[in-house]
Amino acid sequence: MNPRKPPWWEQLEERASQPPRVPRRPLLLADDDAPIGSIEPLLADALRAAGLLLAPQDGAECIDGAADAGLARVARWLFAQGLCGKWRGELLAVTDASLRRRAVVERAAVRPLGIATFAVHLVGFTPAGGVWIQQRALDKATDPGRWDTLVGGLVAADEDDALALEREAWEEAGLHLHALHACATTDRITVRRPVREGYMVEHIAVFEAVVPDGTQPVNQDGEVARFECAAPGDLVERLAAGAFTLEAGLILARCLARRGLLG
Repeated sequence: MNPRKPPWWEQLEERASQPPRVPRRPLLLADDDAPIGSIEPLLADALRAAGLLLAPQDGAECIDGAADAGLARVARWLFAQGLCGKWRGELLAVTDASLRRRAVVERAAVRPLGIATFAVHLVGFTPAGGVWIQQRALDKATDPGRWDTLVGGLVAADEDDALALEREAWEEAGLHLHALHACATTDRITVRRPVREGYMVEHIAVFEAVVPDGTQPVNQDGEVARFECAAPGDLVERLAAGAFTLEAGLILARCLARRGLLG
């Protein structure tokens, strides 16, 4: 890794490690003292008034009822009040600080509750050293129209990293992992930052692979506007100009630096 990072990379790292805008309280499950997220006090008060949280415990907030059922009730209330994202009908794993799985929750509810998510990203190289990138669809809820890694997405509750990457590679780029070369995990990063719906904590497993010549990514799910193959020098210029999502910017900067391509 290049020890002399350009200013734009340092700015990305600073943005990826930010405290909440508003102080938050640890969020617990009933009969468990291991926090699984965090919550703003005003939201906690509203949830308590709706009968969904117990009385505060030593500065922490505790969801009422059994873990999965209690989180499901909270998620439905958040959605009904317009306090979370689009309802996906997708369950994500809920873990504690040691990454032990405690429950599952609807994807839409994770940011208001400060629940950590897990994601996978694929950096795709050509045999000649070009880098495949995607432009996110203009109607995406997050970072519409910005540039991203070749493939990226959240890991569902019933998936591991490899299975999630296989699914996302097909949905976003029409690619099968067995058709790529030298696909392997190369990095892991964590992003902590405020977002519109609450607080984001995301653990990202980064994969790299070589996309064979003659293979053209083709989006399958409508969430990608287009793909492009960029030369490393052009990619660095676009990273410096802020054309990429925060997560993709960090991933690509670290990837290029490992390969000695950052310039």
